[in-house]
Amino acid sequence: MNILDDLKLQYKTGGMVQKLIFWNIGLFLVFTLLDVVLKFSKIDFNYFDVVALSSNINTFLIKPWTIITFNFFHAGIFHLIFNLLILHFSGRLFNTYFTDKQLFGIYVLGGIFSGITFVLSYFFIGKAGLLVGASGAIMAILIATTTYAPFMLLRIPLIGIVKLWHVAFVILFIDLIQLPLENTGGHLAHLGGALFGFIYIKILQSGTDLTKPLSMFLDAIVNIFKPKNKTPFKKVHRNTTKNVVNSSTSKKDFTQKQIDDILDKISKSGYDSLTKEEKEFLFKAGK
Repeated sequence: MNILDDLKLQYKTGGMVQKLIFWNIGLFLVFTLLDVVLKFSKIDFNYFDVVALSSNINTFLIKPWTIITFNFFHAGIFHLIFNLLILHFSGRLFNTYFTDKQLFGIYVLGGIFSGITFVLSYFFIGKAGLLVGASGAIMAILIATTTYAPFMLLRIPLIGIVKLWHVAFVILFIDLIQLPLENTGGHLAHLGGALFGFIYIKILQSGTDLTKPLSMFLDAIVNIFKPKNKTPFKKVHRNTTKNVVNSSTSKKDFTQKQIDDILDKISKSGYDSLTKEEKEFLFKAGK
């Protein structure tokens, strides 16, 4: 199995956290390459003007799609790496209690809420700016998990065992102390995402899942483009032979059991825990 096949398999079996990481990295690489090509071609175009969220409400109203796109773009490689590390950490914890659909929903809705907070910050700061990065969406996931399970125990290298709320408190405190120093609008956006994560869990505990309408909408979109398989007319033959074992069915059942066992291993220990043979088997089975 080559690297490309391995990446395809990781994307297919990795869950929503893995997919979000792939999307963010993919967009960063594609648009970084585009930026290089444009500069060499001496074309004056900055793609951030199209995807970044502006705190100037007039600019935002002209480009309303930026309330979503800014959550999938980053200002630099270190910005990207830091955010994806936190996404991997908080997303895995979130999936301990909730589904992939809920995770994607809170990523999108938390990002939108943080974007609205950023736009509203213009009225307090009085200075327009641009925002990119998934920080607000990731804060929503982290604080949602912390609100639901604040006393979850974590083992942090060089520190030891801490509670989840300790980690969340430190990250929130860093944002708070930086508010008056620099990038005030960006830090307010982070806190807006965190607030959404807290609100989401409190409303969920009262019986309402804010991510459900988004999940239903996306499912409807997927079903529109999903090819409909027509069931052909089948001629039924009565099998008069008793106690005959269908070898092809038995083989399929055995193969499916192997696939299920491998997927269970991925869900418990991650894709990297698979042996080379298991990766090869899963890749061939997915064709």
